[in-house]
Amino acid sequence: MQSTSTNTAAPVTAAASPRTFLRWLLLPLVILAGMGLSVEAGLLGPLGVQVGHLWATLSIFGVGSALLFLLLLLSGPQRGPSLDKLPRWQLIGGFLGPIYVVVLTLATPHIGVAMTMIAILSGQVGKSVLIDHFGWFGATRKRVNGERWLALALIVVALVLIARG
Repeated sequence: MQSTSTNTAAPVTAAASPRTFLRWLLLPLVILAGMGLSVEAGLLGPLGVQVGHLWATLSIFGVGSALLFLLLLLSGPQRGPSLDKLPRWQLIGGFLGPIYVVVLTLATPHIGVAMTMIAILSGQVGKSVLIDHFGWFGATRKRVNGERWLALALIVVALVLIARG
């Protein structure tokens, strides 16, 4: 018996399918990580008021460093970094992380978690669009189009609405 149905779907290339699957798998994880940042901001604000903003930041990074150290020990042999061979600009993130957390600790008690997070989001998306557009830091270039400008504008509108609400 022969089947009379025809497959009208576009052929899927072997390279595109796993990449698309990975993209859809990672998206919820990134959303959950973003939710974690909101929780972190909610915890850091009161902690900063109680113990001081710099001590709160140090405690967060201390706990995170201890956790990462434990994960490194449990994950088996790792190829360690060769810091002397890395371009120095790649280590800038080591300065940006604590600055970000100190700003969270300072801002959250005064403007609230929602306002802090949407303001951070607007800064992140705005700079991310530029990084993608120009291919800075080795990122794959992705030109800014109308949809990206609209998305950025909507985030700014959300920032204004949350500030007014």
